[in-house]
This record gives sequence, C-alpha cells and structure tokens, in this order.
Amino acid sequence: MGHYADLFTTTMKGKWDKLVYIDLFSSSGYAKIENTDKIIKTSSMIALSLPTPFTNYIFCDENESLISALETRVRRDFPNVNAAYVKGDCNNNINEILKYIPSYSKTSGVLTFCFVDPFALEIHFKTLQHLAKLRVDFLILIATGMAAKRNKENYKRDTNSTIDNFLDNTNWRTEYFGEIDTSNESFTQFITNRLKNKFVQLGYQKVEDFHPVRYRLKGKSVLLYHLAFFSKNERGNKFWDITKSYANEQTSMF
Repeated sequence: MGHYADLFTTTMKGKWDKLVYIDLFSSSGYAKIENTDKIIKTSSMIALSLPTPFTNYIFCDENESLISALETRVRRDFPNVNAAYVKGDCNNNINEILKYIPSYSKTSGVLTFCFVDPFALEIHFKTLQHLAKLRVDFLILIATGMAAKRNKENYKRDTNSTIDNFLDNTNWRTEYFGEIDTSNESFTQFITNRLKNKFVQLGYQKVEDFHPVRYRLKGKSVLLYHLAFFSKNERGNKFWDITKSYANEQTSMF
C-alpha cells in the first residue's frame, strides 16, 4: 500500500487540487507482531507518513476503541492534517464517508485512493460501488486464503450472506454450484473473476491478475490473500505495475 500511495501523491501533486486517502478498515495505526515485541505502522499511519502527503484523510473502523486511538495519535503526531473519522461499519456508514470527500468542480479536481483491508470478506460491493461513482482508485485485500478457502461450506449456507454482499449477487450459489460448469474454476477463482467483471461494469480498466501474497509453512508456499487494484485510468495500472516490482509473492508491499 505504501509504495503505491507514495507514487500516487508524488506524481499527482499539482495535477489535482485535492488528493484524498480513504481507509475503510483503518484500525489504530499501529500493530504488534505476534510473538514479538515489534510494533509496526499499519496502513493509516503509513499513509500519514508519506513524504508527499494527501490533502484529506478519511478513516473508518467499526471498532470504536481502535479508531479513537488512531484519532488520538493523529492529533498528537500530525496535528495539521485534514482528517475525518467515521466510527462504525463502513458498509453502514458509506453516506457519511462520502460526505467528507471534497466536491469536484471544473476549478477543483479531486482524486481519491481508497484502501480496503478487511480481516475476511466483510466489504460489500455496494459500498465500493458508491465510491466508484467518483474518481477513485481502489486497492483491496481479498482474503482468498485466510477466509474464502477455509469457509466455502459456511458461505454456501443460505443463512450466510458474506458472498451475497461481497459480490452483490444472491444468485452466486446457483452459478457456482449449479447451472454453470465451474469444474476448472476454484472457489477463489470464481470470487475473484466475478469481482473483476463487476469493476469492469463500473468503467474500470480490465484486470488480468491479482497479486498473491504468501508465506512459507513447513517448506510450502501457502496463500494468505490477494491484492486487487482497480483504476479507471491506465496510468493508475502503470503505477501498480511499478509497485508490484518492489515485492515478490512472499514480500509485504506495505
């Protein structure tokens, strides 16, 4: 995220009047690495620490204690930034998030970068669709390994609406398990391919592949998640290609 955001602000500064950063799952800004004493910056603090800052920041998290801690840290370490805080589930508070994005006009251009980093598959496509009506680039963590592979049978149940909301499609069970031959398409491929198509329908550039992030376990490469980037402009995809060159499949891009 940090590499792309750095390219985004450095290159777009002066070309747009407002550069907006949205973090829909912002957390508290710092995290402790499990089983160590090491504290690292997470996405929100990384975005705030860029050499070329955004002009506006919008942070959202459903955990009020975490986002309150972030607000305290931002006021302490970055007292002059223009930051807004939305407490609650981003899917339920999208109208409030939109309210904080500066208005676009012929004399005031606004370009937004939205980072979506849910623990599992909690983001709703309708939430992204609302944002996509504006000039917004998206970087989305899709928990293909951490959630999709492990929970396919749970998602299949009619009482589970996770994929219904993620793809904005209540008919996906029939499509995957029934009427469409998916014998050569894994469940994670089904989800990611449908998401790609949904963004193309919104006017975004076609994406061939998502970036896989893995870790090694007992000598094997295990998939954690995919990073999906979407932009309406070809330049955004070029920036993303540059960003991917900084890392291999087992290296953090943050």
